[in-house]
Amino acid sequence: MSDLPEGWEYAPIGALCNLVNGRAFKPQEWSSSGLPIIRIQNLNNPEAKFNFFSGELESKHHVRAGDLLFAWSGTPGTSFGAHIWNRGDAALNQHIFKIEFSDSDIDRDFLRYAINQKLDELIGSAQGGVGLRHVTKGTFEKTEIAFPPLTEQVRIAAKLSELLAQVDTLKARVDGIPVLLKHVRQSILASAVSGRLTEEWRGKNADFNVTTLGKVCAVSTGKTPKRGQADYWEGGNIPWITSALTGTEFCSEAEQFVTVRALKECTLKLYQPGTLLMAMYGEGKTRGQVTELKIEATCNQACAAISVNETLANKDFVKIRLQENYEEVRKMAVGGAQPNLNLEKVREISICLPSMEEQAEIVRRVGQLFAFTDQLEALISVARARIERLPQSILAKAFRGELVPQEPNDEPASALLERIKAQRAAATKPKRGRKALA
Repeated sequence: MSDLPEGWEYAPIGALCNLVNGRAFKPQEWSSSGLPIIRIQNLNNPEAKFNFFSGELESKHHVRAGDLLFAWSGTPGTSFGAHIWNRGDAALNQHIFKIEFSDSDIDRDFLRYAINQKLDELIGSAQGGVGLRHVTKGTFEKTEIAFPPLTEQVRIAAKLSELLAQVDTLKARVDGIPVLLKHVRQSILASAVSGRLTEEWRGKNADFNVTTLGKVCAVSTGKTPKRGQADYWEGGNIPWITSALTGTEFCSEAEQFVTVRALKECTLKLYQPGTLLMAMYGEGKTRGQVTELKIEATCNQACAAISVNETLANKDFVKIRLQENYEEVRKMAVGGAQPNLNLEKVREISICLPSMEEQAEIVRRVGQLFAFTDQLEALISVARARIERLPQSILAKAFRGELVPQEPNDEPASALLERIKAQRAAATKPKRGRKALA
């Protein structure tokens, strides 16, 4: 007994359409004008650039707006899938099928959704390695889809378009929340160091000391032992930190190690947990990043090691100040094409210190608020994972016949399939396509 709704049938894809594989264009055939060549990246990324072809092209490889295409090769999760081409005339590249069928018998959007609902099955049967796989024509043609009456195909496709558009909107909104949380955290830090966060707690008894980092902290740096000196590196067990890892989990786990001999002969300093490390060198957002050392370690010359005198300042408050001051610190860098910080610049960083009691209160409140934003971020991560699963869940429901109601007066799919079979059998074998100028 079929598990499909009444009036539905299972149908192999190959019984519904003809598949035309793309042409393998050689790099020397590319040009700066002519027909854009549709590659898989042009299906999955609207911003991907085109190669062009201006020579003679067989009509079977000519793609027009509205054609249904299937990318059958590449990386699982990013490459495979059916797409309706909507960007004008183009040339079909290899690794893509053009799917030819009768629009009067099969709804185009429905067929696209039906194929994509089978992607996991198709990828599971794909040949090749983990990184690069391909679905053979034979496998694709044998894959069965749930096939309802034509009028129900139209209803299903319309409902799917509506629901999946809503999922895309939801996903875009959720994806924007981490950026908002980043701004919230920065606002918390700004409020903390300006005194606004503890304004009510403090009352009128304000006691601020404007000073510099060098007056409340010892600021130093490390070195890079000679790479050619094997006994400085081989067998080493002393963590050695570089600025390239600033902002990651390097404060708890190092990637490189030096020996005790390197520590002594290169006069490297061994810093204790709680030392703040600031990246003085680095491209992009690396320079100026501050994190707290969680292990006993040494560092290279690209890191400023900041040891807070905790009789003068709360270490966690200083850390908050440096994290809030990140962009300002970056602007202090000097040099040519690659500006960098230096120890003197780090020591000159200004810091406004309230009383030790208020510093502790600021640290406590920032910790509470950051814990709350972390909880929100964790919830968003769970929500994002669920949203990622929604499309396939909706598709599965659609192809169980549960998304739209069945109409008893619809022509059953069995009759539709017989008609498609008869039309395909009666059709003469396609003649070799004439070449058309691109």
